[in-house]
Amino acid sequence: MFPGGGGAPDMQAILQQAQKMQEQLLAAQQQLADAEVEGSAGGGLVKAVVSGSGELKALAIDPKVVDPDDVETLSDLVVAAVRDAGANAQRLAEQTMGPLTGGLGGGLGLPGM
Repeated sequence: MFPGGGGAPDMQAILQQAQKMQEQLLAAQQQLADAEVEGSAGGGLVKAVVSGSGELKALAIDPKVVDPDDVETLSDLVVAAVRDAGANAQRLAEQTMGPLTGGLGGGLGLPGM
């Protein structure tokens, strides 16, 4: 039964609610884009910073891990640090967007969904 005694749903109220939800989603997406999340590998010898949306922003490599005879280890540490940062960004996105999209999934056709 619809609020107000059983008539048609109040379309204006539904549209206002949808607009409010879209504004909240856009604000959350902007918050994620502005956020920076760090990941690390090798006990902090390699650190990666990504945006909340997963864009690599910075990479710091401790000189102690740079060995010209073992470039493969350094490469592995860089990959691990970037993956760690990406996973942390994904968790942040889930925490930020989850309350807004809970149970709705990605099939709403809303921008960014």
